[in-house]
Amino acid sequence: MKKLMSALALACALAPSLSEAQVKIDMTKITCGEILAMSPDDKSDFAAFMSGWFSQKSGRTYIDVGLFQKNVASVIDWCGSNKSESVFAGLQRASEKK
Repeated sequence: MKKLMSALALACALAPSLSEAQVKIDMTKITCGEILAMSPDDKSDFAAFMSGWFSQKSGRTYIDVGLFQKNVASVIDWCGSNKSESVFAGLQRASEKK
């Protein structure tokens, strides 16, 4: 009985760490078609990540919520006619023009 209890305690201790899988996503390879197919929550998370990444790269230390929403709408609109294009590549080209 003591062995069974020890085995159960060990299994319970290891179970949470086994269920936390690591997932790596190469954000540079996500296409517009994939973005358009995402759920609204996933689109929001993706937009927030990309906005933060580009803000950090350009040295911006502020958040302009209105501009963020405008940029997200612009990217979604652009993606509608560029479904096979990488979102990252399109964002980089757009940020270089500014």
